[in-house]
Amino acid sequence: MGDDQDRATALPLNRRSLGGLGLGWLLSPAAAQGAGLGSLARTHSVVFGTAIQARYLEQDAAYRDAVATEASLLVPEWEAKWAALQPEEGRFDTAPLDAILAWARSQRIPVRGHALVWHNAMPDWLPAALAEGRQRALGVLAAHLDVALHHARGQIRDWDVVNEPIANPPGSDVPDPGPGPLRDTPWLRALGPSYVETALRMARERDPTLRLTLNEYGVEEDTPDAAEKRRRLLALLRDLVGRGVPLDAVGIQAHLQLARPFRPEPFAGFLAQIRSLGLAVLVTELDIRETHAAPQDLARRDALVAERAEAFLACAVQGGARTVLSWGLTDRYSWLATEPAVALPNGRVHRGLPLDADYHRKPMWNGMARAFARG
Repeated sequence: MGDDQDRATALPLNRRSLGGLGLGWLLSPAAAQGAGLGSLARTHSVVFGTAIQARYLEQDAAYRDAVATEASLLVPEWEAKWAALQPEEGRFDTAPLDAILAWARSQRIPVRGHALVWHNAMPDWLPAALAEGRQRALGVLAAHLDVALHHARGQIRDWDVVNEPIANPPGSDVPDPGPGPLRDTPWLRALGPSYVETALRMARERDPTLRLTLNEYGVEEDTPDAAEKRRRLLALLRDLVGRGVPLDAVGIQAHLQLARPFRPEPFAGFLAQIRSLGLAVLVTELDIRETHAAPQDLARRDALVAERAEAFLACAVQGGARTVLSWGLTDRYSWLATEPAVALPNGRVHRGLPLDADYHRKPMWNGMARAFARG
């Protein structure tokens, strides 16, 4: 989610050294308000983090400061995806990812990786290569994992190895054709259903110390299609665990929609079933999409978003999720505003992240803080 192919190539400066550029005095409104969500969550044994982009770290001092204030964990929004790392076969471009890793080191903030195998963010050459047959696909995957995992080994210890493998059932916003439980992708066509297992085993072979995560969306809310997707995901997880396939965690993306109802009981039961398999649970991409009929009154809109954020996160944390990441931190740089398929009409912008476009904390921030405390 949240693709952005404009990639930074220069290393952002440490925010503590910005005085030489005349920017050292800049503090975001969030920074001026005291402890961030990361610090508050940590007091309740939860890690809070956010997705970031290298170009914003480089260009926007207030963004750097807000991320440093609020986040205790980072994930590259674009820079570790296949199209960013290997835009041409055999030519790897790690500069944008390296910029994030270097800045994170300067702030002593850990980084997780996203995403090694996905049907989106594929460079133009990759689908054609996968279509050449099984052996070609295995070779391409192995070569990519060799470089990506080795390059980030010293800093990224948790990867979304397989992203969004489950097909959307009928009734979903974008249902997938065919009756199968796995999404029809170039990976599935090249390697069959075993591609999930293959990717996980390859990752484990290259680094036995990694936490291997399978990441999925559309399983959070109280709708028939979400219930079916939960069933499909649990069936895959049980199969993988039952056959000893290396897998450590499940990422629940949590791209929530106010148009879709949420009820804690079915989601809590789903989390319990995942944890009964010995798998950790993470919330990996939290944001909230408003309805096209959202009230004009900004306070009312923010209250609705905050209510959903608190209800969902309280359930997730009480259900065992000890890592929570939002998919971005501020409305200024949210995919909810730039992606045509999800943006609101008439110039309005979703209020679905903890900070507004001017880096002020919104009611959603407070709702998240209360949810961490309730956990």
